[in-house]
Amino acid sequence: MAVLPEDEPLSIPLLLAAKGQERIAMMTAYDAPSAALLDAAGIDVLLVGDSAEMTVYGEPNTLTATMDAMVRHTRAVSRATRRAVVVGDMPFLSYQAGVEKAVENAGRFLAEGGAAAVKVEGGRRILPAVEAILAADIPVMGHVGLTPQSYRKFGGFKVQGREAESARAIADDAKALAEAGCFALVLECVPDSLAAEITREVPIPTIGIGAGAACDGQVLVFHDVMGFTRGHRPKFVRRYADLATVIEQAARAFTHDVKSGAYPSREESFSGTKPPLRRVHSKSPSPCGRGA
Repeated sequence: MAVLPEDEPLSIPLLLAAKGQERIAMMTAYDAPSAALLDAAGIDVLLVGDSAEMTVYGEPNTLTATMDAMVRHTRAVSRATRRAVVVGDMPFLSYQAGVEKAVENAGRFLAEGGAAAVKVEGGRRILPAVEAILAADIPVMGHVGLTPQSYRKFGGFKVQGREAESARAIADDAKALAEAGCFALVLECVPDSLAAEITREVPIPTIGIGAGAACDGQVLVFHDVMGFTRGHRPKFVRRYADLATVIEQAARAFTHDVKSGAYPSREESFSGTKPPLRRVHSKSPSPCGRGA
């Protein structure tokens, strides 16, 4: 049964109502052009992830993300989005260093970034920050299991919850976040049986990434889905396009045309007799439209 309308803006209450009724499709987005395309394609939630540090900036982890950068990316995504719920990913130390700071930073995602909600990593240990953010009427999405900001504690990006004790801790964290008032919960890199158990036990939607098919929704990273990168990819990634090849072929064709003189053609050039310098101080719109 579909509860998420295709032709009107989605909301936090609608996502909550989708629990057990309609699976939620979530994908990361970091800029306006890709956000507009994903939104038009029907993606329900656009997560402006701190994974931008790795996918956009080439960093080895997400710890270098800053509030200013994340708010800027969130603003770009929200301005291009008409239907999807935009969620801003709170970066490392933006919510762990104190409750007051956590609320202030979360508020920036809504006030400056135009997001509808924020996402935080961790369970019971960050409950004071979560509760304070929620008390400020800022919707919160939780995130348990493999939390990338804690990858050093885990000894790398590894599946969590394989042992009974750690599985119980993750389940308890999930319940605590749901009871606190989070509207959704990301389950990352946990056994599918554990994800299924959590999905049954919490009243809010679970969104899996490497957590099996029982979750209420799924999320993947934009660059992984679109095939921007080559080489190793996580087991849970499914590529739906090979844009790395498409972009490389286009760039090679452009380079060939420039070096051979095939570009630009006469049709792609402007004609006229006025010297270019006479237009420098003109207030009329440029005929070029866009340039480097």
